[in-house]
Amino acid sequence: MSTVDLEAKIPNNVGLRDNKRLMRALETWQPSFLQWWKDMGPTDFNEDQIYLRTAVGVGKGGWAHFDYVKMPDYRWGIFLADGAADRKIHFGDHLGEPVWSDVPGEHRNRLRRLIVTQGDTEPASVEQQRMLGHTAPSLYDLRSLFQVNVEEGRHLWAMVYLLHTHFGADGRDEAEAMLQRHSGDADSPRILEAFNEPIDTWLDFFCFTTFTDRDGKYQLASLAESGFDPLARTTQFMLTEEAYHMQTGENGVGRIIRRAAELMRDGQDPRAQGAIPLDMVQKYVNFWASRSMDLFGGEDSTNASESFASGLKGRYREGDGIYKDPKALGAQYKLAVPDGETMQEREIPLRRAMNALLLDAYHADCRRIVQRWNRDLESMGCDFRIEMPSTRFNRNQGVYGHYKFAPDGTPVTEAEWTHRHTDWLPTHADRDYVKSCMHAVREPGKFANYIAPPAMGVNDQPIEFEYVKFH
Repeated sequence: MSTVDLEAKIPNNVGLRDNKRLMRALETWQPSFLQWWKDMGPTDFNEDQIYLRTAVGVGKGGWAHFDYVKMPDYRWGIFLADGAADRKIHFGDHLGEPVWSDVPGEHRNRLRRLIVTQGDTEPASVEQQRMLGHTAPSLYDLRSLFQVNVEEGRHLWAMVYLLHTHFGADGRDEAEAMLQRHSGDADSPRILEAFNEPIDTWLDFFCFTTFTDRDGKYQLASLAESGFDPLARTTQFMLTEEAYHMQTGENGVGRIIRRAAELMRDGQDPRAQGAIPLDMVQKYVNFWASRSMDLFGGEDSTNASESFASGLKGRYREGDGIYKDPKALGAQYKLAVPDGETMQEREIPLRRAMNALLLDAYHADCRRIVQRWNRDLESMGCDFRIEMPSTRFNRNQGVYGHYKFAPDGTPVTEAEWTHRHTDWLPTHADRDYVKSCMHAVREPGKFANYIAPPAMGVNDQPIEFEYVKFH
C-alpha cells in the first residue's frame, strides 16, 4: 500500500517530498490554479463552510473524510490507486509485456493528447456550472454541486501531475493552457464541444452529470486499462470519485421526474405548479445524451485503433477477461450506415471500432438509468415513459454526423427535421420556462417545488442537515 502524505502542501501518495524538482514545479502551478478557481469557479461561495468529503487514502474502505471546509481551502491532491507489482499489458500488440512506468518515446504525442483531452474536461465542467449555486433547489443540492466541482478540480490536478512528471516542458505548457482555455470562450474554447455548452439550470446540471459524466466514466475506465501505469493508476482512483457525480445526476433527474409525477397523480398540471413537465424533461435528456455520445468520436477510427494497438487505451473492463481476443485481430464490427435513403450494414475491423464498442457499453448503461426512472413512474401510476435516444440522433460526430434521424434512430429528411426537431429538443421557450422554475431554497430540509427530496442524506446525515453554512 502506498503512503498518503496528508500534511504536504499538495496532499499526495506519489512521494513528492522525495522529488524536489517536481514538487517545486507543482507548487509553482498551484497559485495559477487557485486564481483560476477564484475567477472561474463557483461564484460568491468561497467564504462559506461546505460539508465536503476529501480524499485521505486510496483504499476501498474509509478513503474519504467529511467535514466543513471553505472551497478555496479544499485539500486538492494527487492520488494514484495502488498497482500490482507484476502488472502486464493485457491487450493490443504489446500483450504480455510489463507495463510502462515511463512514456515510450514512440507513443509520446498520442499519450500526451489523450491526457490533455481528458484533463481539459475537468476544469471545463466547473466553468460551465459556476453560476448554478445561486439557484440551488436546496442546501443538499448546493452541497452536491460543490462536491462535484472540487473533485473535478482534483481530477485536473491528477492530469497536471502526469503532464509535469512525464512530459517535460511540453507538459508544463499544456498544464498552463488548461487554465487559459475557458468553456464557451469564442477565442479559446474547451477542446470538446459538449464542454462549451452552457449549463444554465439544474435540469441541465443533472442531465450533464447523468450523461456527460457517464461518458467520463467510460473514457476513464478505458484509460485505466492503459499500459502506461501512472495513467492507469491515476484514472482508477478518479473513477472512485466520479461515481458520486453520476449518482448526483441520475438521482437529480429522477427526483425532478418524481415531483412531476406526484403532481400529475394528484390531478395537477406540473407547469401550473412551477414544476417541469415530463415531455420537457425528455427533450433535455435527448439533448444531453446526444451531446455526450459525440464525445466518443467516430465509430470508425484509425486513431482509436492505434491507441488500442499501442496498449494506451483499452476496451471497457478489458482486464476482466470478458473479451475472447485481447488483441482484437481478425474480428469485424457491424455498423449500420446511411446509404442514400436507406441504411446499409457495413463491417469494419474491430480495432477501428473501439469508439463504437465503448459507445455501445455507454448506451446500454444509460438505458439502465432510464429504466430506473421509468420504474418509478410506473410505481406512481404514471403512463409517461422516458426514452433513451438512439446513438444516431442529433449527432455532430461520426458516421451519423451529416444525417438526420428521429430519436428512435429512424432516418428523416431535412424538411422533416426542420419541422419536427422542436418536438425532440428544447426550444427557447422550453429553456425560458425551465429557467423560470429555478428558485434558490436555503432553509435546511426544504426543496424547490420542481424537485422531490432525496431518499437519504449525505454520509448518514439527515436530509434537513445544514450542508452549507453561509458566512
